[in-house]
Amino acid sequence: MRLSPALAAVAALIVACASSVAAAPAATAATTPAALAFAPIDRPGPALSVPAEQLAKSVTCTASARNATREVVLFVPGTTVTPREDFGWSWFPALDKLNWPYCSVTEPDNAMSDAQISAEYVVHAIRYVHQLSGRKVDIIGHSQGGTEPRFALRFWPDLRSIVDDYIALGATNHGSVVVDAMCPPVAGCAPALWQQTYNSHYIQAMNSVQETFPGISYTDIYTRTDEFVQPNLDDHGTTSLHGGGGAITNVAIQDVCPLDLASEHLAVGIYDPTAYAIAMDALTHAGPADPARVSRAACAQLFMTGVDPVTFATDYASSAAVVAKELALHPHVAAEPPLASYVYADNS
Repeated sequence: MRLSPALAAVAALIVACASSVAAAPAATAATTPAALAFAPIDRPGPALSVPAEQLAKSVTCTASARNATREVVLFVPGTTVTPREDFGWSWFPALDKLNWPYCSVTEPDNAMSDAQISAEYVVHAIRYVHQLSGRKVDIIGHSQGGTEPRFALRFWPDLRSIVDDYIALGATNHGSVVVDAMCPPVAGCAPALWQQTYNSHYIQAMNSVQETFPGISYTDIYTRTDEFVQPNLDDHGTTSLHGGGGAITNVAIQDVCPLDLASEHLAVGIYDPTAYAIAMDALTHAGPADPARVSRAACAQLFMTGVDPVTFATDYASSAAVVAKELALHPHVAAEPPLASYVYADNS
């Protein structure tokens, strides 16, 4: 599909940034100490620093999530957007049609500030949804919304026994070289963007010791034509996960639909029918998604279930405009936020 004017502005912003920055990894990765001793994976997580009343206001659920008859889906939005822009005109109505209970978490500053703080909101949300529903939690995260649940699972080990499915849509699980270009040394960028540069300190901490955990099913969905999240040309790209004991499926949209060259970053998280079909396969079966089970009929569809074709253009433009506005106007900082003390083996 053709880019909306708002998303075209985003693409132009990326190109402009890229032209002013060398293709080398970001300074944050280059200046990382040679060997950081991160916390053991079984050390209890720290107390949450965000006030309880703020955390309580951040989670919204359907009425059916209380004492649910099936596992509840927790939606975690990406950088620059709230759940409304990311999932509100596609995923939410899709699950409403299925009478599927779901919740979402709204992070501070449209998820543009320190991702470690946003991760605390996710920690609370997972615990809350589990307590509310009486069941394990299924997580769907888009872009940065795929990293914060993993950061939470890494440093709050009590969450691992209450999460069933982790489904990532174009997640920056190992950072993105495109984001490096969006964070020039002089001008800087938003804190959460620094943290999504390739192999940033935040990324190193999240992936330390092991990337996945036993008992959790990981479905990592990406598109090779993602304009924000790269490298993602195969299952060794940034979104894909490996090792640690969890059951893992890493799958590109093009693994199911080889001729699909139009799926971009917003599409894979918001309205792509193939991404939806893969995610639903994971939600409706034990273990992660199996691409062989996904109907190739999705390849011929324009939109996922839940999208209104009549309002699609304006819905998409509205979401893309929020992305462009946040990227352009959110205050920049000169460097990545420091890692919290609890991520280190010696947290004194």
